[in-house]
Amino acid sequence: MEISNKEFIVKDQQYVIRSAAMNDAKQLSEVRVQIDGETEYLDRESGEGFIDEEGFKQLIMKDSEASNHLFLVAEVNGEIVGFSRCEGSSLKRLSHKVEFGVCVLKSYWGYSIGKNLLKESIRWADANHIKKMNLAVLETNKKAIKLYESEGFEVEGILKNDKLLSDGNYYHTVLMGRFTL
Repeated sequence: MEISNKEFIVKDQQYVIRSAAMNDAKQLSEVRVQIDGETEYLDRESGEGFIDEEGFKQLIMKDSEASNHLFLVAEVNGEIVGFSRCEGSSLKRLSHKVEFGVCVLKSYWGYSIGKNLLKESIRWADANHIKKMNLAVLETNKKAIKLYESEGFEVEGILKNDKLLSDGNYYHTVLMGRFTL
């Protein structure tokens, strides 16, 4: 599914949040690898689970056609600096919910890009009668957990010792959900 473009200005940084388009595929592939290498908050290290241009084209096509999928990008001066996805299921028993994920280039942290990608996804979900949004966040990402809680997400569970990070320690994954009637 797709949304209308929305412009934001935060701390003098102007950006647009819009639906991903086919011509974004190459840049999305590159940005994803870069983001994965900038933080341990995500599941992958740089280059792991690589999705090439063709793979992103397939995701964009699938997400634009499915009524319970949404693929958004954040763009600054024509360059993608972050993206988010909501992915629903074709199974009837799971059709009321979507899985949400977001990532932003580290040099653009602090401009509410992740927050606005989340808010636009929530707006879309509510408008399309999606009853539940789920996400997973690393326990050390306190800022993200606080943001999700401020938008109505609740902790639903903890996956203990779920991720092994570069410091050699294991960390928990926090499972969160937002449910609307």
